[in-house]
Amino acid sequence: MASIVPSILAGDFARLGESLKEVQALGAPAIHIDVIDGHFRPEISVGQPVVESIRKATRLKLDVHLMIERPERFIEDFVNAGADSLAFHIEATRNALLALSITRRLGTQAGLAVDAATPLDACRELLEEVDFVLLQAGGSSYMQRCLRRVAGLASERDHRGLSFSIAAEGDFGASEAEELLSAGADILVVGSAIFQRNERGEALRALVRAQSGNSSITGQELKLRIH
Repeated sequence: MASIVPSILAGDFARLGESLKEVQALGAPAIHIDVIDGHFRPEISVGQPVVESIRKATRLKLDVHLMIERPERFIEDFVNAGADSLAFHIEATRNALLALSITRRLGTQAGLAVDAATPLDACRELLEEVDFVLLQAGGSSYMQRCLRRVAGLASERDHRGLSFSIAAEGDFGASEAEELLSAGADILVVGSAIFQRNERGEALRALVRAQSGNSSITGQELKLRIH
């Protein structure tokens, strides 16, 4: 069944512990953590100590997304910090197969992240080696392209008899979520739809509605519906 995973970078870091508890109470299966090094992306976010602190603060699975150059240097550090699944960017390393091998050897789900502008041909030879592919939506102007990429990847997965999951990350609303799930996405990584809207519960209800196809879900019924 499809999963909706909140991205912690969209939350209020001053209320991090409280936000984690609220997300956990809603029934989310995991929390997504973007690790940005200031080189692969100009921003700088969090490192191993913060991931380790989050691990201690929640029972949620930790989905760590390494947006860093030469990620193979740091995979073991983040696994030791508590990552349950870990994705790195195909654009950030010349040793993608090595990075996948390290991740799997450490007993962690291994994912390959792909920027919105990067052709999917860049990762096709590695699809047999991954547990999931994380597609970056790249903003609202790229939404239709993201839909085509999800559908194309799902078709190729079926044609080749592979079993990797397809994840898409972006600021998705309910209608966009419905389209992505219908196109073949298994996981939606969402940010502001959960953390930044005034009516947090309603935003999450909309996404769960997209996942379950049940328009009658209420806030009180959400707690065990996301898995």
